[in-house]
Amino acid sequence: MLDVRREAFGLPRTNEVGKMGIENVVKVIKEIHPEKLILIKIGNFYNSYGKDSYIISYLFNYQLRDTDKIISCGFPKGALNKILKTIEDREISYIIVNKSNNYEEEDKIDFKKKNMYLETYNKAHKYLSKKRKIDNIYNYLLENIDDKNIKEKINKVEKILYEI
Repeated sequence: MLDVRREAFGLPRTNEVGKMGIENVVKVIKEIHPEKLILIKIGNFYNSYGKDSYIISYLFNYQLRDTDKIISCGFPKGALNKILKTIEDREISYIIVNKSNNYEEEDKIDFKKKNMYLETYNKAHKYLSKKRKIDNIYNYLLENIDDKNIKEKINKVEKILYEI
């Protein structure tokens, strides 16, 4: 039964899955389920990757992690019920798989035509892109707080913001 599910995801048989990097596992699952949020249980945490991480970050204000290979977002297992309630209330289809059980499917909900995955992702991506720009400006100002021209730069920003 386990190998049948794995093959349904396009994953190799049990002894070969452990050799795949997480980004490859996610890619294979997302090719089959492009409009479902994938949560992967890894130890005491659940992680989402790629587009799914934007949704989790957007809905719960969790930090995005950007590595060389893939963007991710995670949360502790104690938050799972809260996460699932919100995802279900927003009618976002999802699948939960467990890494320690060779990515066996633990839970899923498919809202079919009502699925709001793409709409939520689009909102999340737009919002987080703007937030990242704002955060970069904020960090720049903090890092250069002792610069002799910082007051002038802040005044210019305030002038634009407050239309002074």
